[in-house]
Amino acid sequence: MTTSAMVSNDATALGILAVILGFVFYTSSSTHPFWQKFYKYIPALLLCYFLPSLLNTFGVIDGHASQLYFVASRYLLPACLVLLILSVDLKAILSLGPKAVIMFLTGTLGIVIGGPIALLSVSMIDPSLLGGNGPDAVWRGMTTLAGSWIGGGANQAAMKEIYEVGGEIFSVMVTVDVIVANIWMAVLLFMASKAKEIDARTGADTTAIEALKEKVEKYHAENSRIPSLRDIMLIVAVGFGVTGFAHFAADFLGPFFEANYPWTEDYSLTSKFFWLVVIVTTIGLGLSFSPVRHLEASGASKIASAFLYILVATIGLHMDVSKVMDTPIYFLIGIVWMLVHAGLMLLVAKLIKAPLFYMAVGSQANVGGAASAPVVAAAFHPALAPVGVLLAVFGYALGTYMAWLCGQLLQIVAV
Repeated sequence: MTTSAMVSNDATALGILAVILGFVFYTSSSTHPFWQKFYKYIPALLLCYFLPSLLNTFGVIDGHASQLYFVASRYLLPACLVLLILSVDLKAILSLGPKAVIMFLTGTLGIVIGGPIALLSVSMIDPSLLGGNGPDAVWRGMTTLAGSWIGGGANQAAMKEIYEVGGEIFSVMVTVDVIVANIWMAVLLFMASKAKEIDARTGADTTAIEALKEKVEKYHAENSRIPSLRDIMLIVAVGFGVTGFAHFAADFLGPFFEANYPWTEDYSLTSKFFWLVVIVTTIGLGLSFSPVRHLEASGASKIASAFLYILVATIGLHMDVSKVMDTPIYFLIGIVWMLVHAGLMLLVAKLIKAPLFYMAVGSQANVGGAASAPVVAAAFHPALAPVGVLLAVFGYALGTYMAWLCGQLLQIVAV
């Protein structure tokens, strides 16, 4: 880590994050009137995410130099996905119907058309945004943002190569990506805490979601027990055992496809992280049909949720609120773009009477990918986290095609 930050030791940084998470959980379950009133308006999950961002903004911890997010996303996230998915009732998830997929695809469409609309709208304020065709042209940089917001990091890197994006505009767009996507995630987490009121107002049909939640709660009521040390060690063994195997396989598959089938980069098949998520999701689904699924009775999803909250805190460490002022015009593009995406999703959700859950998770599966879609899904109910994972994997598959299409539209608008 850099010396400019007050805390340059990752162990100390992790300790601070753990104390923040402990403080939020302690106060959010407090019976004190102040805290009860406070958490009525501010969701606990949002704080777990926002407070670490202040540490980065004010130079206490350098979020980008820290390896905590890398460790959380590569070790804790896969273990968390396995533990959340192994108790999944696949039949019940499929019974949620086509609305979840419709909302996800609407989100993708919102990003494809939102880019050109944002570029045209903001160019009315600053006409210099249009016309360039060099490597640092704004439209080229925006293609990487489209890649990130439909698929993820691998798709973003693919766009950088396909559209030959210059380093300068790329680094600006990475900052826009992190801050705008994080602000949007904060909005979704806030909306999740008000889901019942919003669904009641829009007349959404939440029967299938409620049935899934009730089924999970009934299972817990009938089967849950106080976990013994043996139970906890088995949960750890399954979570990290599958994670270890997935890393082993991903370390082989990513380079194998890169060396032998380089064209598969367009489908993220050369990305180790893509394989990591796909392998743990597949094994998790396989285990859900085996006796291993009964580990849920001893709290597998609670341990998974603890990992998830650590991941949320490390995601927060990447946000620097003050950076918005550095290149305001690019942030304006990002915000207009996200508003088009959100507006289209809200419109379609109202037309098909889709619950807020489908809209929020469909959006985050696009914009945030596998690292944060389960976070938003779990904000509604831990049983719903696997829906976020499955949609995010779908996003990886679509990411490069749709981002390429968005790039073509941006080029037409700009050049």
